[in-house]
Amino acid sequence: MLTPDYTYEHDFDAECAAAGEAPRIAAAAALLEMGDRLGLVSLIATGEEVSVGSLARAADLPEAGVAGYCEALESAGIIVPVGTSGTAFRAADDFAQIRHQAGFVSWTMNANRPFIENARKFLTDPSLGTGIDMRDGREVAVSSEWMGSKAFYPAALSTILKSKPEVVVDLGAGTCRLLIEVLQRVPHSRAVGLDLDGPSCAAARQAGEAAGVGDRLRVVERSIQSIADDPSPLEGADVIHGGFVFHDMFPEEEATAERVLANCREALREGGIMALTEAVPYVRNERERRFSAAVTYYHRQFMKRRLQSEDEWKDRLRSAGFTHVESIELAFPTGRLFVAQR
Repeated sequence: MLTPDYTYEHDFDAECAAAGEAPRIAAAAALLEMGDRLGLVSLIATGEEVSVGSLARAADLPEAGVAGYCEALESAGIIVPVGTSGTAFRAADDFAQIRHQAGFVSWTMNANRPFIENARKFLTDPSLGTGIDMRDGREVAVSSEWMGSKAFYPAALSTILKSKPEVVVDLGAGTCRLLIEVLQRVPHSRAVGLDLDGPSCAAARQAGEAAGVGDRLRVVERSIQSIADDPSPLEGADVIHGGFVFHDMFPEEEATAERVLANCREALREGGIMALTEAVPYVRNERERRFSAAVTYYHRQFMKRRLQSEDEWKDRLRSAGFTHVESIELAFPTGRLFVAQR
């Protein structure tokens, strides 16, 4: 009796190529998200040597549990051992890149998880309002920071530094990471960070003090919309930056957005610039089209936001009185940096 032959021919190299980077990035995203919730990733990200014991104490966790987690990170190549004890580690040389890539998975799948889970509800009932508040704000902030660290943050920072500003204003500044780096790299400069979120403003003040620039950083707890009626925080600015915040005013607050842009232009010193980092809808080139589709659909279907096209943003900036409006394609798929001169 012949034994059945269950073997099959396959092209191992082709199958691996088809999978690409997806398994590596997905696994890193899961491990780093866990670590963020455990309070460990920020400690590892410093690049300094850490031990299982020090991590456990800092995060108030059992050493045995932290040891198991570190074993997984080391096996994944996210951290590397220091010495021979087996309990001391540091971040891998490419840790920042790993975290950056993981951010795309974390933002798309988890920060926006309520949209995925409630898709039927939103498609069935068109009268539902925005689902923005359904999301965990911290998950959105952390995953956005991971993505932006190499995809849109460097372009904004480079543009600001190139102008050698004396005064920089960031609208929707969050924890003022961008402004703090500018203050550290441009001596004698001053900065104003405006954000509506109280905890973020408190964290920004603490971060500024910790970085030694607290005396040059002013944090204002206010909405961006408030600039339409009171632009005083913008006074004397050489650069005004807004990162993924203006689109939240469309479509309902279009007139308010126009007044804010006009006030930004009026407040800038002669020759000053407005740097606007934004997402544009449904970009079709091969590099951007899939992520752009997800970003656009999330905003349109669930957040009830209307993303503006490149031409629309350029027209809005020109209508506000800006000249020499330039659009720069970012590494962040669907992202553009608009630089407009007063």
